Amino acid sequence: MKIHEYQAKELMAKYGIPVPRGGMAASPDEARKVAGELGGSVVVKAQVHAGGRGKAGGVKVVDNPDDAAEFTGSILGKQLVTFQTGPEGVPVNSVLVEETMDIAQELYVAIVLDPSERRPVVIASAAGGMEIEEVAEETPEKIIRAVVDPTVGLQPFQGRALAYGMGVPAELVRPTADLIVKLYKLMTDLDCSQVEINPLVVTGDGRVLPVDAKLNLDDDAMFRHKDLTDLRDASQEDPLESRAHDIGVIYVRLDGDVGCLVNGAGLAMATMDIVTAVGASPANFLDVGGGADEDRIRAAVGILLSDPNVKRVLVNIFGGILRNDVLARGLVGAYEDTGSKAPIIARMLGTNVEEGRQILLDSGLDVTVVETLKDTAEALRAA
Repeated sequence: MKIHEYQAKELMAKYGIPVPRGGMAASPDEARKVAGELGGSVVVKAQVHAGGRGKAGGVKVVDNPDDAAEFTGSILGKQLVTFQTGPEGVPVNSVLVEETMDIAQELYVAIVLDPSERRPVVIASAAGGMEIEEVAEETPEKIIRAVVDPTVGLQPFQGRALAYGMGVPAELVRPTADLIVKLYKLMTDLDCSQVEINPLVVTGDGRVLPVDAKLNLDDDAMFRHKDLTDLRDASQEDPLESRAHDIGVIYVRLDGDVGCLVNGAGLAMATMDIVTAVGASPANFLDVGGGADEDRIRAAVGILLSDPNVKRVLVNIFGGILRNDVLARGLVGAYEDTGSKAPIIARMLGTNVEEGRQILLDSGLDVTVVETLKDTAEALRAA
């Protein structure tokens, strides 16, 4: 689950990480009030779940509270389009108003779960304020890493080594190391999949502060963090993905025209490979999992069919816990709900497969039942 920058900084502050003075505003008057409390000269930042806000006109430094209110009024309610949002953009419903500061040095710090290491890894760089991918490609020597043993956590000596490696002034090495160690504790306590500060700045008056912060919470661990569920902002999500989230299925909207209905992530990826291999493109990644009942499948397929780009549906199911007859009834119900005429290519194996196939064949829908992956590819090519 993504959260806004101001929410990430509020969580960081709870862990003792120093953050810039500021506050969230949802109206021009609120922005004027916060700017006044900060002394007038502030930076106003649109709160959206996307990077590239500055280049898209979503960030502005202003000299007084009235200018803060004027800029806030100019962007609230608008769609902000950045290189991460797609052409439709995302709505701006609030801004973060923060103190300006004298920046002496910009750094980069992130903690991610590295599949190759099977452990958390801290990534740091003296080249803050830039896209880390560009730094890695053009000046890889500027990136330093620290692999964390999760049984003991990130150690202070590792934090100091990272701070020295980023060229932090000697007197700020310990505060920087302390910040990184606290950031690691936040990540593990809250089951974050990623935390990133870019830039982490050294100010002229000797502070180390996160100017921008990104924090993603692991959706699969949210059952342990009921107190954080209110941080979700559904307005920032794709409407279909938001509906899927609400009914508990995994759905990712893509840009093709083949709707993919599967159970299990591995089968989903294999299905998308088949679609791509025949020269088509998947319209989604929909995994109903193993325990879905008829109602959930009906709702999930309804979401899939709500995408106007879907022109054909590929069903690739291995029935284990999920029975094929249950799946078929849910699938037919979704077609009844939406009135869709999209043809179905169905490869169904496992529990109650014959019952499931018969339900589809008796439904009156345009159904092609196939046995093998080769048959699936040929039927998809012909559909």
